[in-house]
Amino acid sequence: MKEERELRGGARGLVRVAVVQRAGAAPLWWLGVVAAGAGLVPDGLTGRRIGVLAGALLFLSAAALVTLVRGGRAAALAEHAVRAARSDVLQARSVTVRNWRRGHAWWLALAFAAALGSAFALPAAGGMLLAGWGTGLWLRARRTGRVEESHDALLWTTADALGRGGGDPLGAKATRLRTTGSRAGDATPGGGRRR
Repeated sequence: MKEERELRGGARGLVRVAVVQRAGAAPLWWLGVVAAGAGLVPDGLTGRRIGVLAGALLFLSAAALVTLVRGGRAAALAEHAVRAARSDVLQARSVTVRNWRRGHAWWLALAFAAALGSAFALPAAGGMLLAGWGTGLWLRARRTGRVEESHDALLWTTADALGRGGGDPLGAKATRLRTTGSRAGDATPGGGRRR
């Protein structure tokens, strides 16, 4: 809804980059853990030992790959970020997380089903891949958090830059980030809940 994104007076709705990056970490991790546990029940085509070894390799590969994808983009965009206007509205962490999870609900369900189904070939491997993906998203958000700490500012992007489903905050549509002070909003550097 456009009226939510472009508020009256030319104000923009802003979402935290690190919060969007982190939004999928927990569901992917827990779905992966459940799928890996359930995936140990069948022997599969390869047997449990090979399945777990393959899963460990997939976990590490997914975590590293997801962490490194667009790894330097946050730092590069932070160098040219502009201060958020007083009229801009900062989206709450809970709203950002909810929007991401709603927008990706079918993808999460399909990934979980695929991980369970793959257990009949490689026990536990699909679930460990999902858990690695979730770990990579968490590490990516932490990396953005380090950029925020080094600039002593929080990084925000416009809601329009995310597209439908709350996509990638550092994608092609995100050409310029906005910054606020490190105490703005309700999430810490890296996207964690502020206590």
